[in-house]
Amino acid sequence: MKERNELGQYLKARRARITPAQAGLMEGTGYRRVPGLRREEVAALAGLSADYYARLEQGRERHPSPSVLKALARVLQLNPDAQRYLFALASPDAVGEPAGPADREPGPNLLALLDDWSAHPAIVTDRCMNVVAANALGAALYDSHPNRDNLARLLFIDDASHTFFRDWETVAASTVASLRAAASHRIGDPELRSLVGELTLHSADFTRHWRRAEVREKTSGTLLLRHPQVGDLDLAYETLRPSASPDLLVKVYRARPETSTRDRLAILGSLSAAPRPAERSSGSGRSRSGDEERIAEPPSGPFA
Repeated sequence: MKERNELGQYLKARRARITPAQAGLMEGTGYRRVPGLRREEVAALAGLSADYYARLEQGRERHPSPSVLKALARVLQLNPDAQRYLFALASPDAVGEPAGPADREPGPNLLALLDDWSAHPAIVTDRCMNVVAANALGAALYDSHPNRDNLARLLFIDDASHTFFRDWETVAASTVASLRAAASHRIGDPELRSLVGELTLHSADFTRHWRRAEVREKTSGTLLLRHPQVGDLDLAYETLRPSASPDLLVKVYRARPETSTRDRLAILGSLSAAPRPAERSSGSGRSRSGDEERIAEPPSGPFA
């Protein structure tokens, strides 16, 4: 079986994103065969030999020192999340083991807190974007979609997602970037690999965004939805990581000021089922059988 070269693929993808001007180099007038920096330009800017950097990209050198990685992160202009991802690719053995069922089980205090936010949609997801718990209003946001138990599948596989997400491209870019960020905590996680392979197989849009090699945690932002029951919702969200369950993320939404969203959320709450405690999901995404279980990973490796 061919050995993965995820570090090399990532370096190649990131140098393609940096123009000579961004790196402080003269553009020149000669023809450039690559869209971004050349290998030798990255090497020179990082203080490395061209041969050594070529071996990194080709997978013939797999254990660069921390000082080399810091130099490459500087040249490639990586944000903190992308730097963490780079270090994880270079030292996969230092990253934690794949999360087990206990790691994605929300505790009773967290579930009670979700219920206390009754006027705000709130959900809990794991690193693969499985929805493992939600309060009543949080569940009502996504209930009309067959892939409501996994936000990545909902976005890239559900036919109605382009209508549901009014800013689909923005959400797609941030979702893929956050999946890469999740991988930096669990390089080699089989469930995460399978999800990336599945989405690559079924969605050209996912593949397009994945190849951009962006890495960024979802912390806060806005979400513009067109809900089939109550119409347009303009939401702001904040993402929190419980200290007792670091493999989980809590996302809480609120109506953006000067919009009708607060009233529409109230209507959505009244249309949803009678008040129910925050529910635990299966935490493993939608069930699959037959051919759907045999997911092919992309040829270059899903984390490259």
